[in-house]
Amino acid sequence: MASLKLKRVYEAPEASDGTRILVDRLWPRGIAKDKAGIDLWLKDIAPSDALRKRFHGKPEDWEAFCAAYAEELEGEAARAAATELRVHLKKGAVTLLYAARDESHNNAVALKAWLELNGRGG
Repeated sequence: MASLKLKRVYEAPEASDGTRILVDRLWPRGIAKDKAGIDLWLKDIAPSDALRKRFHGKPEDWEAFCAAYAEELEGEAARAAATELRVHLKKGAVTLLYAARDESHNNAVALKAWLELNGRGG
């Protein structure tokens, strides 16, 4: 199985990143599109704006966020994006990129856990 890594979008791209996929709904502040090293932007796999705003800055609500996000991932657009992500995982290494400062509590961490629970390979 190909590796699945997480990285802040502000960190420099590395050859070992493989396919670099941005999993945030909003484009990260201060990052020029031509310098970001992003291969794919899967907006539809990101949490909704409402969920993102409700959770922002509340790591104590992590479990509730993960549960609500998992529900959103069952939606049609998110499922299609997850299928596309799994296609890239079958081809090789993938790095999920996120902008959040909290490296332990963010949508990429929740998404990786969800993918591992629900089968990365599809």
